[in-house]
Amino acid sequence: MFVADVVGTVVATAKDPSLVSHKLLLIQPVTPDGNAHGGPQVAIDSVGVGVGERVICVKGKEAGFPYLPEQVLADVGIVAKLDSLHHRPVARR
Repeated sequence: MFVADVVGTVVATAKDPSLVSHKLLLIQPVTPDGNAHGGPQVAIDSVGVGVGERVICVKGKEAGFPYLPEQVLADVGIVAKLDSLHHRPVARR
């Protein structure tokens, strides 16, 4: 799992039938401090979030699990809206 910010929407008029009627969003993975980490990615939204919200995502086949028994072709999925994150950095030795 990883934390990300929803930074945009994705419109795809021609797509795999398994993605029809499912919302796609552009996400930016972030560190616990909120700094961008890596490049933006497209994710399928199973919880109904929008641009400007912080979310928890999964990668791999787990991205399609919220839609079972339907099989959805997705590699990144939004599985939760993040209300708060309390982070205490670990001191490195």
